[in-house]
Amino acid sequence: MSMGNLVPYEDLPKYDLFLSQVIDYLNDKFTEEKYTNNIVQNYIKSEVISKPEDSKKRGYTKLHLAQLVLLSYMRPVLTTEEIRKVFRLAFNDINDRSDDIISWENAYKIFSDIQKDSFQDFLTDHKFFDEDKLNTIIEDLKLKDKDEEKIKIFIIVMTLIAQASVIKKLVQKIVSDYHDE
Repeated sequence: MSMGNLVPYEDLPKYDLFLSQVIDYLNDKFTEEKYTNNIVQNYIKSEVISKPEDSKKRGYTKLHLAQLVLLSYMRPVLTTEEIRKVFRLAFNDINDRSDDIISWENAYKIFSDIQKDSFQDFLTDHKFFDEDKLNTIIEDLKLKDKDEEKIKIFIIVMTLIAQASVIKKLVQKIVSDYHDE
């Protein structure tokens, strides 16, 4: 999926879907992920996402898509077990809507807003890396002019990877500490 915005909740398919349609939808939206029937069924078996509605061929609803879209953003950062624990914080028993603390619709919309804001802040503030520090590194390397831009991009990408890795560890620690209480 692009770094841009989530599909608005209102724009998720309104009609119920077959599993194959869910897979197509996800693979279309998240090109860097590869979803299969088995992957989705394993998330259901391990109670990361809720079961499809029984007795219905088209048992996958907008709620399932919301769950799977949120999960798709978590997959690169968290293990299946960690995702399950995170969802439990807000939804308790994944297959019981009556014990949800917030609705999946609200969770989806909140994440969508956070994502929009984070991306906007990133584009406007560039607080992810220190421009002066970057320029000092580039000067100290005494590069040829034609190489400066490439090395600048390399350092920015490596900085973001380092931060992503720190953030991933922090998220894992928070989830693990919360569930160890």
